[in-house]
Amino acid sequence: METSNNPIPTRIVVHQQSRLLEVEFDTGALFKLPFELMRVYSPSAEVRGHGPGQETLQVGKGEVTISALEPVGMYAVKPIFSDGHDSGLFSWEYLLWLGENQDGLWNDYLERLKAAGGSRDPNAPENIPLQQKKGGACASH
Repeated sequence: METSNNPIPTRIVVHQQSRLLEVEFDTGALFKLPFELMRVYSPSAEVRGHGPGQETLQVGKGEVTISALEPVGMYAVKPIFSDGHDSGLFSWEYLLWLGENQDGLWNDYLERLKAAGGSRDPNAPENIPLQQKKGGACASH
């Protein structure tokens, strides 16, 4: 039997109160990923677009939760977020990457949000023009 060099989660726990997804890998690596970070960096076409430069800045996600976490085969999970977003498949490799890079990703997100005049607050009036700019979601997703 061939073994994989890719780390595999041995434990995944959804912490609703603290809004963290705890992921422990077979390598011993342990990460606590904020739901908001996962939502704004969702590996979906709605967030990433279909190529470089097509990303959509996510605003007003400061209170997002995960209402369900569905397994996808033996390689990923699909979170169902409280704002209805459910099209991102988080592979084990992607979860590991998020965990290893979460500080830099978070800082980058906050800088982009500030530059766009957006807010993490879901009820902030400054988010409305940003949400209207993005139009509708990709029809194929």
